[in-house]
Amino acid sequence: MLMGAMTLVEARYRFTAPFQEEFTSAIQSAHSEYGVRSVKLDPKLEGLTVLYDASRLTPEDLDHTLRRLALPVERIKQ
Repeated sequence: MLMGAMTLVEARYRFTAPFQEEFTSAIQSAHSEYGVRSVKLDPKLEGLTVLYDASRLTPEDLDHTLRRLALPVERIKQ
């Protein structure tokens, strides 16, 4: 069986509100979202780094997914 090619892209986000413990469960839930490969919390609790499959999600789709999970974030333009 042939698998489709993946295009992995890293996106960085900053929190638009101070980090709260409730964000932890939303971050864990993000791991199971379609196209999301990994989510890492910034050591200073200021934002996230998300590795996602760009053949499955656009940057806007990823933004929407994180907001739907109630994470107050904005993408850092690179």
